[in-house]
Amino acid sequence: MAAASTAPAAGGPPRVIAVVVTYNRRELLTEALSAVLGQSRAPDTVIVVDNASTDGTPEMVRTRFPAVRLAVAQRNTGGAGGFAYGLALALAGAADLVWLMDDDTVPEPGALRAMLDARVLHPGGPPALIASRVVWTDGRPHPMNTPRIKPLVSKEERAAAATAGCLPIRSASFVSILVDAGVCRARGLPQADYFLWNDDFEFTARLLRGQAGLLCPASVVVHKTATFGSTDADPGQRFFYEVRNKVWTLRARSALAPAERVLYGGATLRRWARTFAKSSDRATLRSCLLSGLAAGVRTTPRPTGEVLASAGLAMPGTQAAGAPESGAQAAGAQAPAGPGSPPA
Repeated sequence: MAAASTAPAAGGPPRVIAVVVTYNRRELLTEALSAVLGQSRAPDTVIVVDNASTDGTPEMVRTRFPAVRLAVAQRNTGGAGGFAYGLALALAGAADLVWLMDDDTVPEPGALRAMLDARVLHPGGPPALIASRVVWTDGRPHPMNTPRIKPLVSKEERAAAATAGCLPIRSASFVSILVDAGVCRARGLPQADYFLWNDDFEFTARLLRGQAGLLCPASVVVHKTATFGSTDADPGQRFFYEVRNKVWTLRARSALAPAERVLYGGATLRRWARTFAKSSDRATLRSCLLSGLAAGVRTTPRPTGEVLASAGLAMPGTQAAGAPESGAQAAGAQAPAGPGSPPA
């Protein structure tokens, strides 16, 4: 059964809250926030979740962007924890739509408006998620952030997406996605315990199970990574998170249907083989593969609220040492802390 989308009150424009997660990228965050606030249709509120930066990022946000709501963690919770907390604040802040992005993402001036236009044009109701087209600094499509086109998509779904000038997708990355708040309330927050890697895949696949998702080519963002390349590049010690989190995702029932688990499981094995083939340190990858497999099979993710509380981040409606600063405490009901029940 499809989760209910959020409809703006009284037929007015949707309330859009942007969430940016940052860690020690003060200059890039400055550029990203300037671009977000300079949109032709700017978000109604901007939330920044700082993952215990040590480069003066919080001070920069307070000084240069006083209208931005700032939440500062006591320790680094990774992208997974940052997006879980930022989304929780946005949902409690009566968002209709939430625009999620990394701190090295610079949207072009019409990026948000293009996604909002596509949402209106899509037949059969608004999609659960719309992803931007992500390019690198030289304009090439960024291989790290290519949304997964929906496999075995029907002719009707493809036609509906084309009507909105889009393509149907099954998952996306946290580099500029516009998610429906109502679906997020029904399906739950990102899994904070993932820390990094596959947190966006698990979350967006969970949102899009039985729902429409779109890639909007007219919405363009620049992902300012240090180098051009995909996540197949040699990951070193971080390969542990790729393995553990992918096993967690494939074991769970909320994100992928049984047939999809087989499909994506096979694709994962091929991807890991490519990673090993390209690596100059296969001993490290082998160690991370074994420890990641063991952790993925023997453990499950801790509850998101528990992970956030350990970093001093209180879920909306509670208080803790790392609660949002002035202006960032959102009113409203507490957001769901984890995945909802598997869709029918």
